[in-house]
Amino acid sequence: MARRFEYKVVQLREGLIGGKLSDSKLEKILNSEAEDGWQLKAITSADVKGRVGPGGVDGLLVTFERPVG
Repeated sequence: MARRFEYKVVQLREGLIGGKLSDSKLEKILNSEAEDGWQLKAITSADVKGRVGPGGVDGLLVTFERPVG
């Protein structure tokens, strides 16, 4: 029987986390997700669309996975 996984993608940009994205803030987010069974799969730099004005801001897409069931 094949293992099944579920995925979660979190957008991180400075406005969402209250200030500059630092190593310690990223580490806190990763550890928080790990407590719920999520494992880091990938971190991708991205142009994340904001709510204010056209265009986007630099941000990260953080992808997690965990086994289902």
